Amino acid sequence: MSEKTPHTILLDKLELGEHLFDFQLDSSYFATIDGSELLGGLVDVKARLLLHEDDFEVDLDIVGQVQVTCDRCLDAMDVEVDIYEENIDLEEDTKQLDLAWLAYELIIVNLPLVHSHQDGGCNPEMDALLQDHLCAELDDDSDI
Repeated sequence: MSEKTPHTILLDKLELGEHLFDFQLDSSYFATIDGSELLGGLVDVKARLLLHEDDFEVDLDIVGQVQVTCDRCLDAMDVEVDIYEENIDLEEDTKQLDLAWLAYELIIVNLPLVHSHQDGGCNPEMDALLQDHLCAELDDDSDI
């Protein structure tokens, strides 16, 4: 993401030592990201930045809920997010750090591969359509 956000930290402007940041990413933030698979959500982000002479460490704690599209019925569904990433590996020559974008990327890579409601949670109309198109299993003795 190229635009500057309020969560962009200019590393050369910070004093050495520990810096703590606490913010939320909400549906309005996720709506600004083109092509995002996240439809919305609300997550709390706590960041710890430890700045040394020639490098830095970043830890992120991300907790909340995001909305994605159910792969089965195509309705929106909530997915719980609880991520703690320690000493995140970043390029050495990083001059600025967009904590919101970093949190977004961690959310995306930690989502389950398949997004589907629990049994009985899908849109009943779509579920009925899917049931109509399911292939029946053949008996082992039957001819193809």
